[in-house]
Amino acid sequence: MTANATLIVNARLVNEGREYDGDLRIADGRIAEIGTGLQARAGETVVDAAGRRLLPGMIDDQVHFREPGMEYKADMAVESGAAVAGGLTSFMDMPNTSPPTLDAGALEDKYRRAAGRVRGNYGFYMGTSTTNLEHIQRLDPLTAPGVKVFMGASTGNMLVDDPEVLDAVFRDVPTPIITHCEDTPMIEAATARYKAQYGDDIPAACHPDIRSREACMKSTQLAISLARRHGTRLHVLHISTADELALFEAGPLVRADGSRKQITAETCIHFLRFDRSDYAELGHLIKCNPAIKDASDREALIRAVAGDVIDVLATDHAPHLLEEKQNPYTRAPSGLPLVQYALNAALELVHEGHLTTAQVVQKFAHAPAQLFDVKQRGFLREGYAADLVLIDDTPLTVRRQDVLSKCGWSPFEGRTFHSRIASTWVNGALAWDGTRLVGAPNGQRLEFDR
Repeated sequence: MTANATLIVNARLVNEGREYDGDLRIADGRIAEIGTGLQARAGETVVDAAGRRLLPGMIDDQVHFREPGMEYKADMAVESGAAVAGGLTSFMDMPNTSPPTLDAGALEDKYRRAAGRVRGNYGFYMGTSTTNLEHIQRLDPLTAPGVKVFMGASTGNMLVDDPEVLDAVFRDVPTPIITHCEDTPMIEAATARYKAQYGDDIPAACHPDIRSREACMKSTQLAISLARRHGTRLHVLHISTADELALFEAGPLVRADGSRKQITAETCIHFLRFDRSDYAELGHLIKCNPAIKDASDREALIRAVAGDVIDVLATDHAPHLLEEKQNPYTRAPSGLPLVQYALNAALELVHEGHLTTAQVVQKFAHAPAQLFDVKQRGFLREGYAADLVLIDDTPLTVRRQDVLSKCGWSPFEGRTFHSRIASTWVNGALAWDGTRLVGAPNGQRLEFDR
């Protein structure tokens, strides 16, 4: 038998809208066979799932692993381990590192850094600035999942608010565009008003008023208008308001005739689990951009996920050190660590009756694979990479000492989830055994089937 030959029996497989009982065989890093009553072969490791749910590994299309340049708070090796412990077997990392990923050389540097070090499969976005249009035009679409545009969300020199540059990017980009949509002038004006009242120590609960729903709406409308003008495939990240949902089409990402939506929407797990009332307890720990907003927004977003207005669920994992988060508002960075417990949090929506497990799998595994043309991942299909997650429905209370991210904390600390990650396989090899990371890093570079 080949290395890592494994037979998982008595599983409840969740895939492509169905839940059914079956067995799954892994060989040569691939799903070799799916069926019922499969018999163990000599040399195979047999795992009795005992009726537990077996899912394809989640694909997180929005993470900030901070490398290069900010390794003191996160790096690819450590954060990918936290992701695998959370059932996230593939990730797509953002370009706002130091230096930013603005040309092919910087892009390949990140792939070199990841090779042999990371526990999940990896892809890296190209970024945009006001000066790198020629690099976007020359981008090989097989080398990146997409091009990230910060539309009015100031991130170093990556803010793109020049109308002519934006128009050219949307016209010439060879991959899907993904956008962070907030209007900078509106945010700056609101910040000045609150700073005049409070100084640097603005209450955290004011964050959704500073980074307002109006700022989100204005920028999202602009992105959609540009995409429609040029026929660009556009994916709008981290939708945080009920207002924006009216801008997007309801329905499956891939239609019955095989066509897919041109313009798609994504939300993140923290927008489905937290709302304005949580600032009182968590303060800057849940400060992120765009801001977590009202309970009514959270409820509308959950309905939009269930109703196929929201196409993708992601984390926007963006760790910072605890001491950084304890600074006054104007110096406390935005972002929170999420990869380790994002799937647990998503499955809470199943326990609460808002979603089915199949819907979680669609939004967190199938849809990212379809949207970014990821080759042979994101599904339980014979011949596909054996990226798998086994779910155990026993309670899990999040404790700080169990957090694997380098920053060492989680916004979910003290919360008890109804489900835990029992096992994670990456490319056919067991990578998480329910209590610890096992084996050597064996993540692979994601391939795009374009």
